[in-house]
Amino acid sequence: MSVHRFQPQPFFADKNRAFWNLQSVGWAGAFLLRGSSTIANGQPLSSLIPVMISTVSGYSVTLLIAVVFRFLQRQRPIVTWGASIVTVVVAAGLVAFIDAWVFSTQNRGSDTAGLQLFLGAFYLSMTLLGAWSALYYAINFYLTVEEQADQLLHLESQASSAQLAMLRYQLNPHFLFNTLNSISTLVLLKQTDRANAMLSRLSSFLRYTLINEPTAQVTIEQEIETLKLYLEIEKMRFEDRLRPVFHIDPAVAQSRLPSLLLQPLVENAIKYAVTPKEEGAEISVTAQPAGENVRIIVSDTGPGLNEGFTRPNNHVSEGTGVGLANIRDRLIQAFGERQSFETRSTPGGFSVLIEMPLNLDEPSRVAA
Repeated sequence: MSVHRFQPQPFFADKNRAFWNLQSVGWAGAFLLRGSSTIANGQPLSSLIPVMISTVSGYSVTLLIAVVFRFLQRQRPIVTWGASIVTVVVAAGLVAFIDAWVFSTQNRGSDTAGLQLFLGAFYLSMTLLGAWSALYYAINFYLTVEEQADQLLHLESQASSAQLAMLRYQLNPHFLFNTLNSISTLVLLKQTDRANAMLSRLSSFLRYTLINEPTAQVTIEQEIETLKLYLEIEKMRFEDRLRPVFHIDPAVAQSRLPSLLLQPLVENAIKYAVTPKEEGAEISVTAQPAGENVRIIVSDTGPGLNEGFTRPNNHVSEGTGVGLANIRDRLIQAFGERQSFETRSTPGGFSVLIEMPLNLDEPSRVAA
């Protein structure tokens, strides 16, 4: 069952509707202000007729001015401002002429000279139309700035998504290279059953990982399931030499992180801890709360940096172009300054510590 909630749209979401609303309310306000001032000065109700005609004239003339201004906005600044001033002066003269003619027609016995009457009406018209024009350009300038800001945010979002996708797409070729190389070795050794089993598990792993978009986030629980599929493939190569251990606190199991974030860390541990040691190594993945964050630790019992063994700490992996720097970049793209990435080496092994916001929000879904 779908639930529809009313969400008010921004006033300028529909620019055409906003213009007509402002135009109508503005001139209605001008009429009320001038009309109330006329009545307050003791003038008869019939004196509201010139005020009404003047308001209608101003309303109509500003519609024509708006058409001219829309054209002038696309011109060079000097042309825009010069032509706009001329337009306002001509329009104010037209409205003043109408006002003076209406007043003189209604008050034939008045002693006020025609030129004096026109100049008074011109001053008032110039003031109103000048204010209208300033407001028109101010609103359009504001809308232009807002539109450019929205476009900039959209472009930044697209660039960020593209970079996340690029970083994520680097993982599959790297992983496939190692796995297909192992399958090729098994085929050369005529171990077809093991090669078929590894191909089947590789298919399951790729099917599972390709479900998610490159920029998508998954829960830690889903990420661990993906790791287990990956480790099933690696167990075909290393058997008992590879000993994975998982410690996932239920409180953070549903926290979200970029998909396939941990797989390169485990792969790094296999390459530099399990492969060089005859007895293999234990690889531990821990996820636990850390205040308002979640702390993830991927550690191994292989040779640490203190034992004179080198690892790609701040650089990319040899020959593949993917390493710990890739993980750091993905974290920065996903969480900005709200994350930390740290590597530690001890005589008993090597570990990577990641902290990121504890995000338990569900992904948005379209109501059925």
